[in-house]
Amino acid sequence: MIVALVSVGGAMMCTGQTPRQTSVSSSGSSAQSDSVPKSPAAGGPQLPSQQASGSLTFGSIISGSISGTVVDESGAVIAGARVELTGENRPPNEEVLTGDNGQFFFVNVSPGAFQLTVTSAGFAAQISSGLLRVGETQIVPQIALSIAANVTDVQVSLSPTEVAEAQVKDEEKQRVFGVIPNFYVTYDPHPLALTAKQKYELAWKTTIDPVTFAIIGGIAGVQQAQNTFSGYGQGAQGYAKRYAAAFADVAAGTFIGSAVLPSLLKQDPRYFYKGTGSKPSRIRYAIVNSVICKGDNGRWQPNYSNILGNLAAGGISNLYYPAQNRNGAELTFENAAIGVGATAAANLVEEFLMRKLTSNIPHDRTEP
Repeated sequence: MIVALVSVGGAMMCTGQTPRQTSVSSSGSSAQSDSVPKSPAAGGPQLPSQQASGSLTFGSIISGSISGTVVDESGAVIAGARVELTGENRPPNEEVLTGDNGQFFFVNVSPGAFQLTVTSAGFAAQISSGLLRVGETQIVPQIALSIAANVTDVQVSLSPTEVAEAQVKDEEKQRVFGVIPNFYVTYDPHPLALTAKQKYELAWKTTIDPVTFAIIGGIAGVQQAQNTFSGYGQGAQGYAKRYAAAFADVAAGTFIGSAVLPSLLKQDPRYFYKGTGSKPSRIRYAIVNSVICKGDNGRWQPNYSNILGNLAAGGISNLYYPAQNRNGAELTFENAAIGVGATAAANLVEEFLMRKLTSNIPHDRTEP
């Protein structure tokens, strides 16, 4: 036995080989070596920190990035546009501004559905949506913004002064048969009070109207033919004096009774056409309006302007009528009474006749 053992040992030493491992040991050793990660130089898989640029690993989710360009309808880039990113796994109100080249970038974007809302001053908002895959670097299609529709809701209405001025301008166009002035009546269903300036304007337009001069010429001619105010004499000189006196009566009565006193007393010198109701009621309305009028506050009140205006005009006429035709207070009150009666008669004509004969009657001006 000893010899046999020595022989085996010697044989092994002669060959110089080491004994082979069993298959079990070899298998176990192989499994152990496969469980150890290889280095990059050995061609093994990379660690998360060694993944490709543009994505990061968060747990088991690899983020990506989103970029794009914002332009207008002509294709010019829009700098400073606001781009807001929303999505399933995104925090709220995450936004960036486009650069000078119109580009924007979002990094570390979680995969999933997303939505981009692009806004810029003067442009309509634009929404773009998409789906970002794991680790993807996505460039969205070019986002073109259109010019915002310029929608403006404006309500325009005239001020009371402007409406009243429009009414005056319309009244200055009212003429019987298209010729004779019919300025001191308003057919507007909603007349507004006149300002002092507008009252003087209406009086001035009436006084200097060519038809006024023609009517005064006719009155002076009748007076000359009847030798009224005989102190003026006859001939051209007498006619001129009668013409001047008649014009002074008209001018004084118009300005005092329709401008000066109405401005001081805040009364409206116009006749307000009724046009509705029974005929007797309209007759009463026309006659009573010779001694009552509307105030600037819209309320009816005694027509002090007309009554006092006639008295004032009668008193002033004593300054230029011939001495033998001046009867002092008697003539003054007589002329005032005639003036009130003439106003009542004129109102009746206005209420029942003049509207049919008057051209350029305006529409309601109080509507916006």
